[in-house]
Amino acid sequence: MNIEELRDYCLAKPAVTEGLPFGEDTLVFKVGEKIFLITSLGQSSFNVKCDPEYAVELREQFDEVTPGYHMNKKHWNTVRTDGSLTNRQLRDMIDHSYELILKSLPKKLQAEITGE
Repeated sequence: MNIEELRDYCLAKPAVTEGLPFGEDTLVFKVGEKIFLITSLGQSSFNVKCDPEYAVELREQFDEVTPGYHMNKKHWNTVRTDGSLTNRQLRDMIDHSYELILKSLPKKLQAEITGE
């Protein structure tokens, strides 16, 4: 998954915004003003939020998944995008992060985003 595919996938999700709050090389995707994915524009990896138990499971299963670089290592994983993981596996990790953040938002905002 290259940076354009990653960006398109994230922006296709409801209510996602992007920005460069940490400098011109660090792209951040948010839902409801909360970060769910961070990547470098030179992208060889990205950081995603993860349920703590699932985070450990992924790290044990895939060498490409490590504790979040410069992040809370209990809740964030760094995922290398060097081609070893399939696009489906990468999308699943992105989806998990997005859903965790969405569920952490106030119920009213969740309803506005999901249309429920």
